[in-house]
Amino acid sequence: MSEPIIQSDQVKAEAARLGFSACGLAPAGPVSAERRRQVETWIAEGRHGSMDYLARNLEKRLDPRLLVEGARTVVSLALNYFPAHSLAPDGYTMARYAYGRDYHDVLKARLRQLQTALGLDDAGRAFCDTAPVDERYWAWRCGLGWQGRNAQLILPRAGSYFFLGELILTLPADRYDAPLPNRCGTCRRCLDACPTKALGDDGRLDARRCLSYLTIENRDALPREAAEKIGRCIYGCDRCAEACPHNRFARPTSVTDFDASPALRAMTQADWHDLDLETYRRLFKGSAVKRAKYEGLIRNIRAAEENGDS
Repeated sequence: MSEPIIQSDQVKAEAARLGFSACGLAPAGPVSAERRRQVETWIAEGRHGSMDYLARNLEKRLDPRLLVEGARTVVSLALNYFPAHSLAPDGYTMARYAYGRDYHDVLKARLRQLQTALGLDDAGRAFCDTAPVDERYWAWRCGLGWQGRNAQLILPRAGSYFFLGELILTLPADRYDAPLPNRCGTCRRCLDACPTKALGDDGRLDARRCLSYLTIENRDALPREAAEKIGRCIYGCDRCAEACPHNRFARPTSVTDFDASPALRAMTQADWHDLDLETYRRLFKGSAVKRAKYEGLIRNIRAAEENGDS
């Protein structure tokens, strides 16, 4: 009996039906030698900061066949999160990805829906930023886009406001997609926009200087430079994405789970300054913002209050 083969067109059609913005397939295998060198050097230089989980299970991160036994195909998918509404102009801002429900839950549920719709529940696993998968590499390898100088994946004529997820499957596909060339050219707008100079010319991010890392993952006091540059953004930082010319193509998501709640959109600066634990829990129930914890968010709010729009 011949081995079942995944039909690429069927996967993409079903992904589109479920609302995914982009879908591509690549043969499962080790990442390229260049990518291995980049990742190993990045870790060795400590650019991951205190995110020790990025250094654990490194061999699995570099070869999905070690993560899913018998893996033959990686399906990479992107889901638009660009919000339809902004937060209150007289309040503080946050990174757009955190406006709505926790993307881990929303995207993982859609990935499982796709796997079930394709009849592949027993032929692999779904992943969304919760396991050692080099997501941006596989999104590039599957032809979704390229990694820009801001270290984000950029989709052609769509931009970078997308969550990424994967199906790692134990069956081969009838056709695989080709990677896209980098289209950043000589543009340096993201590098120039980064307030703490966390981005390098080679597209490598130094998390230890990045406001997203410092306001979310970091549990210590904010370094002085970060506190002085926080501006009005109290969770994460979108400045490199806002500067990217490819994001002029960004369109609001149709995924209502990613919309900010009316209560969040109504928060003024005075409301943020008075934020108590009960209100925090109510505002961010089921939200990725809880990654920073209440104490971390209060630390960020105080830094924004002290440093204004600098």
